[in-house]
Amino acid sequence: MKVVFSHGKESGPWGTKIRALADLAKDLGHSVDSLDYTDTMDPDQRVSRLTSYLEKETSEVVLVGSSMGGYVSIVAASQLETQGVFALAPALFIPGWKHQSYPVLSENIEIVHGWSDEIVPHELSIRYARESNTTLHLIEGDHRLNSSLDEVLRLFKAFLLKL
Repeated sequence: MKVVFSHGKESGPWGTKIRALADLAKDLGHSVDSLDYTDTMDPDQRVSRLTSYLEKETSEVVLVGSSMGGYVSIVAASQLETQGVFALAPALFIPGWKHQSYPVLSENIEIVHGWSDEIVPHELSIRYARESNTTLHLIEGDHRLNSSLDEVLRLFKAFLLKL
């Protein structure tokens, strides 16, 4: 299985969190890739880039996204078949963004969100989890979840193992 990462608005494709998650995925025998969206701040251009990438992919894929990358991963998963989505503080229901509803095509979606997120309110993840009947982990931490990286890694490992 291939794990494909989508970074947040102001981060890069191989930031600290993605590197740690990618190393864990590789340790579990998965291949990994992380798309570079640093040339555009438009979330829907990022969705198009990811769906174009996925249309050419022959392996089963799991999408992992953080913040805007969570939005990108969830929207892409609503358009193409995936094995699952692991979203960290996904930027959902953001006014002005094209997608405001998120049909669920994958049964395996989990969200991790920090209680102290000052950028994307955790209430938005609660709303999505309620509407889509998906698993939500509310943990200590802010938007970046760096202070809770060990917990994020534990949850990600459990997610990958159940697939």
